[in-house]
Order: sequence, then C-alpha cells, then structure tokens
Amino acid sequence: MCLAVPAKILSIDGTVATCDMAGNTTNADISMTPEAGVGDYVIIHAGLAIQKYDEQEALETLALFKELGDTTESQ
Repeated sequence: MCLAVPAKILSIDGTVATCDMAGNTTNADISMTPEAGVGDYVIIHAGLAIQKYDEQEALETLALFKELGDTTESQ
C-alpha cells in the first residue's frame, strides 16, 4: 500500500524542505514541486514532495488521518 501524506513546508534549503507532517518534522525533496514555498502544503510520498496541495484539503485530510488513528487506538 502506498500512502502520501500532506505536510506544511517550514523552511527550504536548495531542493530540500523541512516539513511539519502531523506534528512530526521531516525532510522532503521538493524537486518535483518547484512552485512550493514556505507555508505551503505538499503531498509527500517516500521522502519526495509530489504535488502542491490546497491548505484546506490538507487540513481535512490530516483530520481524517487523526480520526482513523483515534478509532484504531480505541479498539
């Protein structure tokens, strides 16, 4: 199963962005999303930002992931 996760870009150094992914900080290669800047949301898969993502959609997706996690933990 492949899963891409929304993340917010915190800083950029060359083609590497430091991102907030649901409260965890991770680095991602942003070579495929040169239009993305600090404060933007991107979709990250396997350490590569593959698409710039609408902030509202990103927040809704992250909320769904959290809900799924909460549901799984309560079972």
